[in-house]
Amino acid sequence: MKPIMTMKTISGRELPNYIDGYGLVKPFQGAFNDGGIKTRSSVELTCVPPGDLKVLESLEEALDKLNMNDGMTISFHHHLRNGDHVLNMVVEALAKRGLKDLTIAASSIFPVHAPLVEHMKSGVVTGIVANYMSGPVPEAISRGELKKPAIMQTHGGRARAIESGDLHIDVAFIAAPTSDTYGNINGVYGKSACGTLGYAVSDAEYAAKTIVITDNLVPFPACPIEISQIFVDYVVRVESIGDPKGIVSGTTKITNNPVALIIAKMAAEVIKASGLVRDGMSFQTGAGGTSLAVAAELKRIMKHEGAIGSFASGGITGYLTEMLEEGLFRTLFDVQCFDLAAIESYRNNPRHQFMSASMYGNPHTKGAVVNNLDIMILGATEIDTDFNVNVTTGSDGVIIGGSGGHSDTAAGAKLAIVVTNLMKARLPMIKAKVTTITTPGESIDVVVTERGIAVNPRRVDLMEKLSQAKLPLRTIGELKTLAEQITGVPKALETSEKIVAVVEYRDGSVIDVVRMVIDNGYLER
Repeated sequence: MKPIMTMKTISGRELPNYIDGYGLVKPFQGAFNDGGIKTRSSVELTCVPPGDLKVLESLEEALDKLNMNDGMTISFHHHLRNGDHVLNMVVEALAKRGLKDLTIAASSIFPVHAPLVEHMKSGVVTGIVANYMSGPVPEAISRGELKKPAIMQTHGGRARAIESGDLHIDVAFIAAPTSDTYGNINGVYGKSACGTLGYAVSDAEYAAKTIVITDNLVPFPACPIEISQIFVDYVVRVESIGDPKGIVSGTTKITNNPVALIIAKMAAEVIKASGLVRDGMSFQTGAGGTSLAVAAELKRIMKHEGAIGSFASGGITGYLTEMLEEGLFRTLFDVQCFDLAAIESYRNNPRHQFMSASMYGNPHTKGAVVNNLDIMILGATEIDTDFNVNVTTGSDGVIIGGSGGHSDTAAGAKLAIVVTNLMKARLPMIKAKVTTITTPGESIDVVVTERGIAVNPRRVDLMEKLSQAKLPLRTIGELKTLAEQITGVPKALETSEKIVAVVEYRDGSVIDVVRMVIDNGYLER
């Protein structure tokens, strides 16, 4: 047993120096703290002679060839989102073989992956590494039902971890809407078309073994090729890899909520006053209703100003593809399609470009796309008076999400704006301290609510511009007080000492931990 000492992150969070099931802790010391020399992991190369066949008859045959053992790490991507069938299919097959102590390195976990809960209870799965989680799996993790602490990463941080060797993948199982007989794959054709496969690239390139699972096997060569045959060991054809209707999980339409529309209009005024609406500007927003309403307001301003943007990026929605078609952006960089319109655009429009998760947000490369972002629109579960943002847990301490690209884009963008109601479900959104820090306050520039706009004191330049534009500025403390006058001060959350998840910043340092809650009834279940 290692002696446990505590240390603090630069954000003031106290962490143990060692966490059982995780290891030594490197505390977060700033968004751009130089952690020393970084290297790419070496990958063992294998040769496939002419005439060798990669297509196998079944998943069982693939598992036979892989000679899988207890304790392995297996990975999956989430482009089929809540329609994915592959993760459950593979883990169930491994459970039937009696394997134990597996770590699931999935780029994201959705409600469809609920069968993992039973595998956690039985010891088949003892570790989970993900960028985002929703549904029964994170609820079970929050109750302490996973043997090891889950590891929450960012999209760019996951690519960094895989490529550096920090996250070693024994076998990558890649759901491919289309694959040819030699393992060239794309996501734009087939009955399970999901668009880009940006989150699967690092897995394919750096896993010890890479298995393609497809429900649309085509003759060699596939066209187009997103992930190449040179990384693929075997191809397995199955009846279905998923339901593409599940891709559209969550809001991907502009809100009609009056309060959210007020917030969106104010956020657009912040963007206009910042001076960043100009030729060559770049932009990213999420798929939520308020964020898309900001995009609609920005579209109006861009047309009025005659500005043509360089690019929009991230997970792409049909709304951004409309802006591309209308000539408001020269190109789109797409790591994931959020709806069927985006899939169609990516398939048909060469200006709608593919990017890997590493190209998108990996901080340990020679330049991620997020570094060239001008404007980023972000959401929040909670914000505190130091501008730290929580998108990992709810106010009850239960895991409900994760960074995804939140921390990556906030670090890279010239203007990172959080849009949020001042209150939700009778709870204030601005607190003295957030339950969990996902994105550090140093990366957040502005918080926009329906009751006013708070500018990070670090951005004196921006405060002056917004003041000159006569926008309704308040301090973050004033917004907190205003909310609490209406809602009251929430009761402090009680937690146990048990750490159920470790929240890594994009560079691999630990920015916070999630502890098992003790006051929400979960422990009695």
